[in-house]
Amino acid sequence: DGMNVLFIVVDDLRPVLGCYGDEIVKSPNIDQLASQSMVFSNAYAQQAVCAPSRVSFLTGRRPDTTRLYDFYSYWRVHAGNYSTMPQYFKENGYVTLSVGKVFHPGVSSNYSDDYPYSWSVPPFHPSTEKYENDKTCRGKDGKLYANLVCPVDVTEMPSGTLPDMQSTEEAIRLLNVMKTKKQKFFLAVGYHKPHIPLRYPQEFLKLYPLENITLAPDPWVPEKLPSVAYNPWMDIRQRDDVKALNVSFPYGPLPDDFQRQIRQSYYAAVSYLDTQVGLLLNALDNVGLSNSTIVVFTADHGWSLGEHGEWAKYSNFDVATRVPLMFYVPGVTTSSVSEGERIFPYLDPFGHGLGLVPQGHSKKVVELVSLFPTLAELAGLQVPSVCPESSFHIALCTEGPSIVHYFNVSEEKVEEEDNGSDDPYRCFNEEPVAFSQYPRPADTPQWNSDKPKLKDIRIMGYSMRTIDCRYTVWVGFNPNNFSADLEDVHAGELYMVETDPNQDYNIYNNTLHG
Repeated sequence: DGMNVLFIVVDDLRPVLGCYGDEIVKSPNIDQLASQSMVFSNAYAQQAVCAPSRVSFLTGRRPDTTRLYDFYSYWRVHAGNYSTMPQYFKENGYVTLSVGKVFHPGVSSNYSDDYPYSWSVPPFHPSTEKYENDKTCRGKDGKLYANLVCPVDVTEMPSGTLPDMQSTEEAIRLLNVMKTKKQKFFLAVGYHKPHIPLRYPQEFLKLYPLENITLAPDPWVPEKLPSVAYNPWMDIRQRDDVKALNVSFPYGPLPDDFQRQIRQSYYAAVSYLDTQVGLLLNALDNVGLSNSTIVVFTADHGWSLGEHGEWAKYSNFDVATRVPLMFYVPGVTTSSVSEGERIFPYLDPFGHGLGLVPQGHSKKVVELVSLFPTLAELAGLQVPSVCPESSFHIALCTEGPSIVHYFNVSEEKVEEEDNGSDDPYRCFNEEPVAFSQYPRPADTPQWNSDKPKLKDIRIMGYSMRTIDCRYTVWVGFNPNNFSADLEDVHAGELYMVETDPNQDYNIYNNTLHG
């Protein structure tokens, strides 16, 4: 009789997780989920900013189809009346529930998180969310600031809590309610951290002594990076602690010691997030639903931590577009679970790491736009058909294929034995491909380069990632008719993954277009 779905989406989380091979982070609960899941190590968002990415994966359509590249339009009015993933589950008899940040709030989800289309009851938002950007960070002088780096004493916070703690409590309450009902549910839980400000309970700093924190491997702006590709991280410049550093626009750089503090606090915020995920999954065990609930864990996009001299998202690099993606499917990714068996005991990040490895793991390049058909297939619903070339008039179709067929493939030897993986021409006939894109207002970094409004977009960076390469072209774009002029190439980037994993050496000009 079908599976429930617990869909966990995290804001701005790049895969700094033990299960993705990160050696510093403490993420035992997410690692434990991975140890029972199919984990995709090459998953990419379609645009590295919150609202466009979320509308894209929740509708299964790419940004060129949702026509949302900023925060200021509602797709049903502005592009087409597209069904969403939760709406599809709701229409198939599920109770659909939203907790925290699932849709991006505001006009891009009709000021209602797309209720009542997507959700059975009005979405829950934590009451303390409104203090996120207030002066709640105590400085060295004892005064309160609106800082980027913001470890806090939770007892001093408004209501003595933090938004993600409230979301976990509400999600657990809903699990307890649904346990007694006979209806299947689709519960989406959206966590805020590690989105800025990096505000988390201060004890998590203890996990990351500053002397263990390094700079990014490539903390400089690459010599051949086209200026249009660079994002000037305006949002972090506006925080009190960064403002006080008075770094020059647009290239900075931030002082080394402050870079290490940002990295330290990002890791600490991830460990705080991990405890919340751990409490939530432990509750799934407690209510006896671990054997009948699919769990999906992902993020809306990544976040640069100083790589290429960049911070935040807003780019086409892997650090901004790559996301964690894992699926726990009882009886599929794990042997069938007996009633009452504990799958997700809570693990204390201050305890000893277990060093868990993913249950199954695929290096196949996949996209978040595939989430909708994949979840439909896993839940036994009819998989929506693939959209035709133009689909503005079609309410239900998806622009990404289901990736369920990758689940049962034992990891085949990656065919790189032919030593051809550094041949740039191979990039264009490789399958599969992940597409991402990012708009810019101009060829050089401006105050609005990170988040241009639709009317100000002049250039669109279309990017493709294969197993071997990251290839991006920045082309002229007309916001009045949403058209890109592929002949009008402003700049290009080509990085070979094997020899240049950090994407520092752009070979676009000396290969294909010399």
